[in-house]
Amino acid sequence: MRRHHDMGGLPAGPVERSEHEHAPWEKKVDAILRLLVAKKIMTLDELRRGIEELGPGAYDELSYFERWIRSIANVLLEKGVIGVHELGLAIEAAEARRAAAEACPKTVPAP
Repeated sequence: MRRHHDMGGLPAGPVERSEHEHAPWEKKVDAILRLLVAKKIMTLDELRRGIEELGPGAYDELSYFERWIRSIANVLLEKGVIGVHELGLAIEAAEARRAAAEACPKTVPAP
């Protein structure tokens, strides 16, 4: 039985193969995963399992690194490394930082 994330052989359009710069938050997600794996708190297999367990709606709506951070959070919750309340506070703090950054006008250098 094919799971939703298994798209092998299905028409999906072209694959973008060019190198691109990652956003700062994407680099942070990668760093978090690397630290968790290095400290043996979680494994890449657990990351993959968590991504594969995302429902079709979440899997389709989330970006690549959003899937990673959702999987990381779920694995850490499962293992009791973090609690639901602690995760909620961290999400609220991140949303507040993002809102503050978006509200701050960006300065454009003079030509």
